[in-house]
Amino acid sequence: MTDRAVPTLPSRDLDATAAFYEALGFVESYRDAGWLIMSRGGLTLEFFPHRDLDPATSDHQANLRVDDLDDLHAAFALASIPHGVTGIPRLTPIEHQPWGARAAFLVDLDGTMLRLIEN
Repeated sequence: MTDRAVPTLPSRDLDATAAFYEALGFVESYRDAGWLIMSRGGLTLEFFPHRDLDPATSDHQANLRVDDLDDLHAAFALASIPHGVTGIPRLTPIEHQPWGARAAFLVDLDGTMLRLIEN
């Protein structure tokens, strides 16, 4: 097996999290009462229950680095997630970032920010 790192992110409701990420093209590959694993191609996210999480104050984050940011963003844009720079959840436009890369940001139902970064 290839070495890899997988983000572990909080979920107030594993059913709602699964539905949200399924709309983005992720597929559930494992679930029990205390864990959820979702994958989309080479991207894997794992979730644990955190029922008391306040999405407005969440500081959970992960980076998803992809070769085709335009394709990923277009696929995510088809889901019914509000587009813009405020609100939870939201998907921001792709922009050139001050740190040199092209990126967009996805904030999920629980306030977790995923940076969608072009390799």
